[in-house]
Amino acid sequence: MRVLYFSWLRERIGTAEETVEPPAGIADVQGLVDWLKARSDKHGEALADLRLVRVAVNQEHVPFSHPVKAGDEVALFPPVTGG
Repeated sequence: MRVLYFSWLRERIGTAEETVEPPAGIADVQGLVDWLKARSDKHGEALADLRLVRVAVNQEHVPFSHPVKAGDEVALFPPVTGG
């Protein structure tokens, strides 16, 4: 599974992307993010407040309850404002 980080998430975690193999039982974005938070202090701090994080799976915006599977591309990014 490929995980992409954008904007301040990328800066705080220290990488723009990583390939991960979550353990069996990770079935949705929420489970993936909870697992990512435990991978390092940087992940934990960057993903501490999920109200500030949006997600896309395979380039489609989805809620945290969306299913994930091996081979998916998961993008995590802050909300975007326009004006």
